Amino acid sequence: MAKTSPDLCHLAVPGARLALRVTPKASRNAVTPPEADGDPLRVYVTTVPEGGKANAAVLKLLSKALGVPKSRLEIVQGATGRDKVVEVR
Repeated sequence: MAKTSPDLCHLAVPGARLALRVTPKASRNAVTPPEADGDPLRVYVTTVPEGGKANAAVLKLLSKALGVPKSRLEIVQGATGRDKVVEVR
């Protein structure tokens, strides 16, 4: 089975803000690291962007990739858009 979450533990610094580009209704759940400096993390989730379901799936997937509990992650910008900023508490 392929690993769908890269090891991003080095990004899980308290107070860090992570830029994300989210793709809802994807064929698989995955997090891909940025291709270049300044690029956002790409997050693919299979859920639909209705009623906060995609945001919940993003936080769950990101918490697994960062190795932190979901309760330490908060979407601080872009809750209704594809481009989001997540803060590690």
